[in-house]
Amino acid sequence: MLVVTVVHDPRDARIYQRQIRALLEAGDQVTFAAPFSGYGVAPPSDVSAEDLPRASGRSRAVAIVEAGRLLRRLGSQHDAVILHDPELLVAAAGFRHRVLVWDVHEDTAAALSLKAWLPESARPLVRRGVAALEARAERHRRLMLAEPGYAARFRTAHPVVPNTSRVPRTVAPPDTRQAVYLGRVSVERGGLDLIEVGRLLVPQECSLVIMGPADERMRPHLESARDAGWIDWSGFVDNDRALRRLEGSAAGLSLLHDEPNYRHSMPTKVVEYMARGIPVITTPLPRANELVQAADSGLVVPFNDPPAAADAVVRLLGDSALRHRLGAAGHRFASENTNWEVDGAAFVDLLHSWISEAVTRPG
Repeated sequence: MLVVTVVHDPRDARIYQRQIRALLEAGDQVTFAAPFSGYGVAPPSDVSAEDLPRASGRSRAVAIVEAGRLLRRLGSQHDAVILHDPELLVAAAGFRHRVLVWDVHEDTAAALSLKAWLPESARPLVRRGVAALEARAERHRRLMLAEPGYAARFRTAHPVVPNTSRVPRTVAPPDTRQAVYLGRVSVERGGLDLIEVGRLLVPQECSLVIMGPADERMRPHLESARDAGWIDWSGFVDNDRALRRLEGSAAGLSLLHDEPNYRHSMPTKVVEYMARGIPVITTPLPRANELVQAADSGLVVPFNDPPAAADAVVRLLGDSALRHRLGAAGHRFASENTNWEVDGAAFVDLLHSWISEAVTRPG
């Protein structure tokens, strides 16, 4: 299998921790082409690694060209090729492979509103270009979706490979005086709200641990808040290590804003908190709200309301019975409904079925 990204950190949980590991556990050999140097990380030892330039901001052309060259050099040597960025659809133009898969991570057109590097005046044109690119991909490539909410963008049905988490059989009780946030930090993802929550929790002797990389706008705010002692921010943390550090937390925060790209998506962090038996505090995005209500696994607070989020943490800290009930319910629900042990096996089976179909297809 050839797995390719030029945008994502090679340690990305969906790409490496979930999909590549599932393939390796199934006995498949994997070539992983990613911007290792661009992110300053060493390639993992369990794959054959290819270093690609990093696509970032307006600097994408070189990465696209080099990815195209790599596909033509190595693609035919692999049973399947999995592309993880819309940019790679451009790189793959004219490239033919019987099992060429685009893994759709986000609502690409809706996500344009979050691209600070893209001028407002250019967004309508880029949005039309994205729509044309997606339509062409649907005609000529295999698609898998990270969210069922992305299905409306396409004319035909495509399988969903959800961003679920491995669920331990047993978890630590949520009894530490620690609240956590796991994931990328940006203004739209509630970064400034998290800082204010951390400040409000200081008198409660509760630490707010933030694990995830920050965008350029957020980094100075996070550094100042860390220096002031309001938060414990460690930047990017490998997913396995981050999940271990989550254990025992009294609350897991997901304070995403009401942005178009988030309305169709399940915040992966919510699933990961539940898998570790951590009560969830989330803003009322539709998918997150539905999951937390169905699982009875947490509390829902208004958008852009740090005092309400801090009050929810304090409520959990002061009510052991509530904290334990929500944590146990979330863990039980995740084990039965959002478990990568199940979804990972289905992902591998899906790829193998596409490969078998391509081998037996005439011509």
